[in-house]
Amino acid sequence: MSEEITFEDFLKVDIRIGTIIEVNDFPKARKPAYQLRIDFGELGIKKSSAQIIDLYSKKDLLNRQVHAIVNFKPRQIANFMSECLVLGIHNEDGHVVLLKASDTIKNGEQVR
Repeated sequence: MSEEITFEDFLKVDIRIGTIIEVNDFPKARKPAYQLRIDFGELGIKKSSAQIIDLYSKKDLLNRQVHAIVNFKPRQIANFMSECLVLGIHNEDGHVVLLKASDTIKNGEQVR
């Protein structure tokens, strides 16, 4: 189990729904990954590097809604600046399965 946090700690994490609008290979990444551009509505478009190539093709990801933490400090990954963290869960094979809403949600809506 992870370290216990307070409700106030949780409120600091800004999780939003966005739609992937562009997917590119990321050959310079240490581990196989894609470069994503994600539309978060009024928050704008943010970039993310995601190690999800084992279960998802570029075609599978285009126009797919994802959950992402949008208030992380940007992080340099090789020659790419990642501006948000797409959320997923490792399955029994160690591959990342993306979180998914049961209905289509307006881009930029906050997870609460």
